[in-house]
Amino acid sequence: MALKMNIFRFRHDNQFCLGLELSGHHYNMTEAAPYLSDISAWLAMPDPVKTVLDNAEKACRFPVDDNVTLCAPIDTQEVWACGVTYFRSKVARVGESDKGGDFYDDVYEAERPEIFFKSTAARVRSNDEAVRIRGDSSWNVPEPELVLVLSSRGQIVGYMIGNDMSSRSIEGENPLYLPQAKVYDGSCAIGRVIALNTGDNAPRKIEMTIMRAGVVVFAGETSTSQMRRTEGELVDFLFRETTFPDGVFLLTGTGIVPPDDFTLRSGDIIGITIEGIGTLENYVA
Repeated sequence: MALKMNIFRFRHDNQFCLGLELSGHHYNMTEAAPYLSDISAWLAMPDPVKTVLDNAEKACRFPVDDNVTLCAPIDTQEVWACGVTYFRSKVARVGESDKGGDFYDDVYEAERPEIFFKSTAARVRSNDEAVRIRGDSSWNVPEPELVLVLSSRGQIVGYMIGNDMSSRSIEGENPLYLPQAKVYDGSCAIGRVIALNTGDNAPRKIEMTIMRAGVVVFAGETSTSQMRRTEGELVDFLFRETTFPDGVFLLTGTGIVPPDDFTLRSGDIIGITIEGIGTLENYVA
């Protein structure tokens, strides 16, 4: 079984550094290899995974306090997202559309996936931070998703937990309103660690709970085995005609959709757990 390794980002001496987590202990990768100065530098490497493996032993000479405060592992990367990659998502999108949902059936079956821009780095939230619902939307849900961390060359370097917040009433009114339903301040959250891709491609269980006033008001689970498309197919289409010199994050779609009579409220706590990665928790502002 491949050794589990996580990459994280933290501040040290008033600058950002990359860290390596092994067996629950934290080490300073930047101290071991100064050219690994931040996420962009790492993802621009010819082979980011090999670079970590080659420097892991040296990094262990530079321990970091296990109580170090982690930052979101993103600096200048764009976040993109995929839709209608799970059958449950297709059903929900068809149901929410006031204009008829045949096009969602078409996308689900088509060779070309739905891929859209989701967030700039500045708008991304991380663990224990607030996500938001739009004031002009009456129906809002979180979307728990596996995130692919991609190098500038399109290699799948690692995996993260993501929350693709969605204003379903706006998108349902007209599919052309998708950017407004998906892209706004606090509409995207990612975890604080990147699980390094060391070759274990087994399906991952994804679970989500929503707490309201201390009570679970929604719980659901799915598995990445239910994805209609492969990770490689999604990456291939993302990189067609578009370059990402600092790497890019790609949300891969959701298979957990709350019922139509559910909408998020201010104060709700969203917990997303992905097997082998950890848990992302956010509250609704």
